[in-house]
Amino acid sequence: AKPGTKPTTCTTCQGAGRVRSANGFFQVERPCPRCGGNGQMIAEPCQTCHGHGQVRKNRKLQLKVPAGVDDGSRIRLSGEGDAGQRGGPRGDLYVFLSVTPHELFERDNLDLLVTVPVPMTVAALGGEIDAPCLVSEACDGRCRAAVDVPAGSQTGKTVRIKGKGMPHLNGRQRGDLVVELFVETPTDLTPRQKELLEELAASLGETQTPRNSSFTGKAKRFWADILGDSKEATQ
Repeated sequence: AKPGTKPTTCTTCQGAGRVRSANGFFQVERPCPRCGGNGQMIAEPCQTCHGHGQVRKNRKLQLKVPAGVDDGSRIRLSGEGDAGQRGGPRGDLYVFLSVTPHELFERDNLDLLVTVPVPMTVAALGGEIDAPCLVSEACDGRCRAAVDVPAGSQTGKTVRIKGKGMPHLNGRQRGDLVVELFVETPTDLTPRQKELLEELAASLGETQTPRNSSFTGKAKRFWADILGDSKEATQ
């Protein structure tokens, strides 16, 4: 109510907030249509809240985000919702999270997927490379995990590193880091480097390039089938 005035008792429900009406043999009780169930009337409403008893204000809240949240995760802030009616307790505020995509990692449940370039020589001979990760035993600000690259690795091969993925939201379990290898072909070769690669190419046999040999065999059978069908059609 406006300062200096007081609410008055509703004359329809006599302050009870509810009224009764007959419906055949039954009596039905419902909220008072005049005072809305409050039992009181405000003749001169407050100029600030217009008689609602509530005002809206904007404010910033500090939100603690637990590790392991995902898109759509919900965080509840008790007592940070709207004020209750007629001096009642405040409600709760629910915050729904939207995770921004990362430029390196993709998420698959608790697993993290990352694509790492591998020098052609390491892919052929085998070796060890570093992959970025989010957890490390000795993290110096550049968390990384050692990845053993098997000899003869091809682009698309994956290596799984246990326990280097996302943490479980409500537990100590962690997912895995899945490293996809991308074999990188060298560029801007010197004449000597080109000569060495040509010598290597000349020395390679079919058993050393199984995918290329398999593809070549399939292509030959494909063209043989096409040419065979053409010959039959012309006869």
